[in-house]
Amino acid sequence: MASINVRNGKLVIDFRYQNMRCREQTLMDDTLSNRRTIQKVLCKIEAEITLGTFNYANYFPKSSMVEKFHDLSDQEPINTCDKTPKFNQFAPEWYDEMQVGWRHSHKITVLRLLNGRITDWFGEMEVSLITKADVLKFRASLAKVERNDGKTLSAEYINKYMKILRMVISEAADRFDFTSPFRGVKPLKKPKTHIEPFTMTEVNLILATVRTDFKAYYSIRFFTGMRTAEIDGLKWKYVDFDRRQILIRETIVLGRVETTKTDGSQREIDMSQPVFEALQQQWQATGNKHDYVFANKAGKPLEYNNVSRRIWHPLLRFLNLPRRKAYQTRHTAATLWLAAGENPEWIARQLGHSTTEMLFRVYSRYVPNLTRKDGSAFERLLAANLTAGKEISE
Repeated sequence: MASINVRNGKLVIDFRYQNMRCREQTLMDDTLSNRRTIQKVLCKIEAEITLGTFNYANYFPKSSMVEKFHDLSDQEPINTCDKTPKFNQFAPEWYDEMQVGWRHSHKITVLRLLNGRITDWFGEMEVSLITKADVLKFRASLAKVERNDGKTLSAEYINKYMKILRMVISEAADRFDFTSPFRGVKPLKKPKTHIEPFTMTEVNLILATVRTDFKAYYSIRFFTGMRTAEIDGLKWKYVDFDRRQILIRETIVLGRVETTKTDGSQREIDMSQPVFEALQQQWQATGNKHDYVFANKAGKPLEYNNVSRRIWHPLLRFLNLPRRKAYQTRHTAATLWLAAGENPEWIARQLGHSTTEMLFRVYSRYVPNLTRKDGSAFERLLAANLTAGKEISE
């Protein structure tokens, strides 16, 4: 497929002829008007190549390529528009090659996105003929999709579709030597996520009201910041009572045991006294019976949707608390640690973050020093240093 590229600020024509790749430098600046002019020339060149009437010297008389094609000028021209596979042929091949290094849950996500709207839209197109306009039209169509609740797809969800599409087409572009149409296509801006942590009063109310057999479960969620997949997949072999640590090594996702999403997620969480006592209590219930710390009667790990539907949301309704996902227990742990003045680096390690960047970005208004608006800390810092400076000068 012919394309227009840029070299040193000037437009370059890139196309294939007689099974050879041809690049011709122009003297035209990279402007929208010049691109339109060059595109018209390219369309004419491709048409002539298809019809067998293309003469290289007519377009590029001073090019070194003219001599290469001179001996072929009297032969029957060849249609050199190399056929590339259709999207629905290449995508399964791409998936088969890539999925080796993916977690099971990620494989399912990719297949769901790929085999749904993406393949429905691009399936019959040759990968090299997919244009930027096609990509943008597809993204626009996603923005009009209505969910079951009447809302449209979020920017984050649309970006997931576009990420998979980009990965497939980028690999095809490398393999079949064409320019990816994703050039200049950026992800949609996602609105800032607003967390809704529970207050300590609400935490006490929940723990005092929740079913006895789930009190330890939610105590640990509130005071460790563990993700749902981490606590549901926690096994007794990863609970170290001697060192008072919980070892995060595995997760349970869609009923399957998997490694953690990132290396940074593998960590050791220090047990506070309430967490230590909750685990000792839970040991009496499942410690001598099951591998999993929290398990159903069959010894299988808890199922998130079932627990949310039967325990979590009914409890919030009973207490007249706003509906929130159980993931907010993780945010609650982070904000409680911050309110207590714990070291941000220690908090980041407990949460499984590699740096404190996300901590300050997500929880900035819960950091005590950041929420103090009287400037007293800075005043004290200046006073101490300026005083010391005066003493030195005196």
